[in-house]
Amino acid sequence: MMVADTLRDFLEHGNVRNSVNFPEAVLPRVSGGFRIAIANDNVPNMVGQISTCLATEKLNIADLLNKSRGELAYTLIDIDGNVPEAVLGKMRQIEGVLAVRVVSAA
Repeated sequence: MMVADTLRDFLEHGNVRNSVNFPEAVLPRVSGGFRIAIANDNVPNMVGQISTCLATEKLNIADLLNKSRGELAYTLIDIDGNVPEAVLGKMRQIEGVLAVRVVSAA
């Protein structure tokens, strides 16, 4: 895969390929909802805290991928509907979350 294709796949789908620091994380798109890409510390209960944050807002997880490399982890979550900015703010406040971004609908 060419560098431009790899970068495009990251920007459009949040997929990580051929990274020096992050794990390989590729989640095929199957739903028409939104995708959340989260970079975080590789610590216990991180996925639990993130999924609890979504469940509290009654947001359904359609698909989820969590991969780690050393001290870093990367999580892709497909959501059936729109993700309110307030939910993203709550995720950013979780200790160990480094970055959160929404990748637009497929």
